Amino acid sequence: MRHGMTRIKELAIVLVLAAAALVGGLAGPGAVAQEMRQLKLTDAQVTGFVASQKDLAGFADKLQAAGDQLDPKLQAELDGIAKKHGFKDFAELDDVAANISIVMAGIDPQSGEYVDPVTSLKQELDDVKKDETIAADEKKQLVDELEEAIRSTPSLENKDNIALVIKHRESIEKALE
Repeated sequence: MRHGMTRIKELAIVLVLAAAALVGGLAGPGAVAQEMRQLKLTDAQVTGFVASQKDLAGFADKLQAAGDQLDPKLQAELDGIAKKHGFKDFAELDDVAANISIVMAGIDPQSGEYVDPVTSLKQELDDVKKDETIAADEKKQLVDELEEAIRSTPSLENKDNIALVIKHRESIEKALE
């Protein structure tokens, strides 16, 4: 583990960047901010997301290989999986995944409590800047990474999503293993 980086904040960065990559990778370069829709999640959406993960597991390589454009056959397969799990299409499932990731990024793995990731990241940035034991080059890298994470971490618009995701946290984590 790097100096000044806690496990919680590393997880927050990873999950938020993963959500951004998922949304950005499917929507195309530069489309994260425009395509990411924050939703008020429902129980059915969260359970549908969890259930869909088994079916989607084999598509990671195909999605990566597809790059910016999904061919119609792959899009139809993804839409079929989404519909099977109660979504109108894969874009809706993708939005739900991103919204779940935003909340998961703020859940402390030990306590299970939600802590706003941006607030945590800003505190971590202050701590790193004040820490004189970190080598200058390492400190610069940490500051750059934390500043990027702060810029790219969206604020949570639907606070009701916190309780819902915490309720399903164990099944979400298991599905994503």
